[in-house]
Amino acid sequence: MSASHFRMVVQVLRDVVPGISSGMFLITLTSCAVFALQTYLDSSEGGLSVGASVFLKGHVHTLLTYPFYHRSFTQLLLSICTMVFLSGSLEKGFGTVRFLFVCILMSTMTGLLYAFVDLLQESNGNGPTEGLVPMALACVALTTTHTKMTKAFLCGISFPTMVLPWIFVLITSVLIPHTVLPCNIISTLIGWMHGRGWFSFLDISEAKAGVVEKTAPFRWLRSIRMVAFVPASTEDRRKTLLPQINPTPGSYPVQGYAPLSSANLAGSGSTKMYEGWSNPTSAVSGPNPHASAAGLGGTSHEHGCAHSHHGHSHL
Repeated sequence: MSASHFRMVVQVLRDVVPGISSGMFLITLTSCAVFALQTYLDSSEGGLSVGASVFLKGHVHTLLTYPFYHRSFTQLLLSICTMVFLSGSLEKGFGTVRFLFVCILMSTMTGLLYAFVDLLQESNGNGPTEGLVPMALACVALTTTHTKMTKAFLCGISFPTMVLPWIFVLITSVLIPHTVLPCNIISTLIGWMHGRGWFSFLDISEAKAGVVEKTAPFRWLRSIRMVAFVPASTEDRRKTLLPQINPTPGSYPVQGYAPLSSANLAGSGSTKMYEGWSNPTSAVSGPNPHASAAGLGGTSHEHGCAHSHHGHSHL
């Protein structure tokens, strides 16, 4: 793969999915590295695909390599986008270490079952398959078995949640090149079986995943700032995905409301202070016609008394 193609993949992922997680980043990086290596070496087509060659020629290594192998750049780009959009929520619920372990487990079992099916119908079979699409479909099926939602929406249309993986099976089998429908069906069944607990004896616990994530490769993933590493512990995972906001005192402006009583307003015309806010009584209370009338009446009465007293003294 040329440098321009690699920059295009990175730019698309950065623009469309700015908050990519560590597990997705590692899967994407591995797929791009394998594609660049096979392009540079000009390796034979289908050398890392999974199929009947697992039993006929002993190509057991293809059970681990086929998800990261892509025949064309178009298949690579569509496969990465499918994996990111359909499997992003699974890593947030499992953690990065457990997510990678579950992905490898389900893809390996999918490849093994498909190799057996391809062996049985070798004469008119579909041939070897590769790409991240089977892994993504298995993750979708696993997610739908754990969700409590009964309805899902796709393009404004409501579907039962359990039907959603099979809709993605049809869409990906038609739109993404070099995908095989039987392999996609097997991967969806594997994801459903894993969600039902059929492979719980092979799963990794949170305690073991917490120990593994302290090793060197995952410490390197933690150090990358552009990706988010999801811890295995439930408590740490909540702190990472839902950080608490603790604002410092005084960082937010607070407006003080100072409703003064009518008795205080009538008894004083000076400016009062309430929680640091100045409240002039004239502005708050407004004109008081009764008080004004009373004040004018009192003044008139005092002037009248003064004139009366002045006239009496002259007499």
